[in-house]
Amino acid sequence: MCTTNEIIYREPVPEDAEKIVDFYNFVGGETFYLSFQKDEYPMNAEQQREEILATNAHPASIMILAMDGDEIAGIGTIHSGNKIKSRHQGELGIVVAKKYQKQGIGTEIMRRLIEFCKGNGITTRIQLDTLCANEIAVKLYERFGFEIEGRLRNNTLVDGVYYDLYVMGLLL
Repeated sequence: MCTTNEIIYREPVPEDAEKIVDFYNFVGGETFYLSFQKDEYPMNAEQQREEILATNAHPASIMILAMDGDEIAGIGTIHSGNKIKSRHQGELGIVVAKKYQKQGIGTEIMRRLIEFCKGNGITTRIQLDTLCANEIAVKLYERFGFEIEGRLRNNTLVDGVYYDLYVMGLLL
């Protein structure tokens, strides 16, 4: 374990499942930049436990928790499939709770996710989706070398307003 600003970064254990579900359900209400809203996270604690075990067992997938004591400050994930044609690609997801933003936590999670991918011997491409309006996130991704590869128009609907989505990629 390594600490940055008293934040400890680690992979989850099955006992973290309920906290992870609660975190995602909470942050879904803090921002409209996620693909789900408050209390819309698609997994319950048991499903999340199974997901933790599957992720930990997959050689090209990882979840990283940024912990402030017992509280989750942020989560980053790389999910890779098992199909031969696409297992070299990881799908990145990241979220930092609003009260922990602008402290370097998102940057550190990104650094760790990319280093994992560079070292796993499988991943050669990382992809992510982000709302075009999420300028802070787009700048973070670009700092790490991600490029905008496409724009999906009217992809996300929030409170009656349509938003475009960038597809971004990083070749390792």
